Amino acid sequence: MQKQFQDCILAFAKLNELKDKFRYYCQACGSYRNDTELLYLCPDCGPGTVKGKPPKGVMKIEYDYEGLRAKNLHLNQLSQQQWLPLLPIEHIENLPNINPEKSPLFSVNSLDGKSLDNTIWLKDDTRQPTFSFKDRASAVVSAFAKERGMRQLVAASTGNAGSSLAGICAAQQQKAVIIVPAKAPLAKLTQILHYGARLVTVEGSYDDAFDLSVAASEHFGWYNRNTAFNPVTIEGKKTAAFELALQFNSRLPDRIFVPTGDGVILSGLYKGFEDLMKLNLIQKMPVLVAVQSALSNNLVRNLTSTSFTVQSSTTIADSISVDIPRNFYMTKQYLTEYQGEWVQVEDAEILSASSVLSRNTGLFAEPAAAAALAGYLVMQRQGRIESGSNNVIMLTGSGLKDLASLQPMLAMPAPVSPNIESLKKLFA
Repeated sequence: MQKQFQDCILAFAKLNELKDKFRYYCQACGSYRNDTELLYLCPDCGPGTVKGKPPKGVMKIEYDYEGLRAKNLHLNQLSQQQWLPLLPIEHIENLPNINPEKSPLFSVNSLDGKSLDNTIWLKDDTRQPTFSFKDRASAVVSAFAKERGMRQLVAASTGNAGSSLAGICAAQQQKAVIIVPAKAPLAKLTQILHYGARLVTVEGSYDDAFDLSVAASEHFGWYNRNTAFNPVTIEGKKTAAFELALQFNSRLPDRIFVPTGDGVILSGLYKGFEDLMKLNLIQKMPVLVAVQSALSNNLVRNLTSTSFTVQSSTTIADSISVDIPRNFYMTKQYLTEYQGEWVQVEDAEILSASSVLSRNTGLFAEPAAAAALAGYLVMQRQGRIESGSNNVIMLTGSGLKDLASLQPMLAMPAPVSPNIESLKKLFA
C-alpha cells in the first residue's frame, strides 16, 4: 500500500503543465514549496505536532499576485471564470457538474416585528448541491485530485464534509471513504450512504476519525480532504469571500459572523479577502467574528492562553463540535493580524436563534449555522453592533441535516377529526 502513496507523489511530479501557478507557504516557518509536491502539512513543522494539540505547519496556497495585478482583472471577470485564476486547478472543466453556485444574500431589517437599527444580511449556503458550505471545499479538492489522476478520496467528518465529499465524488465518478463518529446525525449518514460512498463509523470523536483518516491516507495512498490538513480546502472555502465582495460591489460589510469549530471556514474567508486585497480589488478587511458554542469553545478559549488546553465538546451543534481545533494557529494569526472578534453562545441561544431565523425569514438552518445568528444577537444585546452597520450571517448548513437536535423545541399537535367543528373548537 505504501507503493500506492509513492505513485501519487510521482504522478504529482510529472504534472509540468501545472507548475508555478501557485506555491505552498507555511506561516509557521515562512518556507515555500513548489506546487508539484503533494503536500499536506509543512514537512518541517508538521512533525513537531504534539498529540492532543492542534497540528503545526498548516499550509497556505499563494499565487502570482503581481502577474495577476498586471492583467487588470475585475471581480466580474473572475466570477465569469469561476475564480479559476485564484484556484489551484488548471481547467474549469475539472470542477464537478454540480459545482457550488453563488449563494444568495438576503437582507433583514426587523425580527419578531421589531425594527433593527442595523441590517442583517443572510448568506445562504444551505442550498448548495449537498446543502452545506462544505461543497465549496469538496468541489475544488475533487477537481485538484482529478487533474492529478487520483480517484480515491478520504475524509473525516462530523457529517457535512463527509456528505459533501460523497456527493461531489459521485458526480465526478471518484470513490470516497468517509470516516465519522458513530453519533453523527442520521440525516448526514443517510446522505453519505445514498451517494454510494464507503461509510466508516468509529467509536470515538471527530478527532479520532481525523487521525484514522490520516493514517488511511498514509497506508492506502488515498487523497485526504480533511480541513486544516489539506490546504486546498481553504481555497474552496474562500470563494464565499469572493462572492461577498461581488455582492457588495467591493464595499464590504462591517462584520461577518462565522460559525466556528476548527476555524477553517473563518480562515477560508480571511484567505479570500486577503487574495482580493493583494490584487487591489478591495481596500480593507471586514471584521470577521468567530462564533463558538460555549460547550465547544476550544478555539476562542485558547486565543489568549499561554498554553493550549482541551475541554470535551458537548454542544448540540455537531458541525462545530470540536475538541482539537485543527486550524487553531492559522485562525489565531488571522484574527490577530486583522483585528477579528469572537463570541461564545449558549446552546439554548443557538436553538432560539434557529427558531428566530425560521419564523422571520423562512430559512431553515442547522444548529451550527444558527450559531452565527446567535452570535450576532448576543453582541447586539451587549451593545457591540453599531447603528447603521451591515452584518453578514453565514448560514452554512440546512436544518434538514439535523432534525433530531430541534425536536425538543417542537410540540407536535394531536390529530383532530377531519371536520369543521373540530377546527372551530381548535381555533376558538
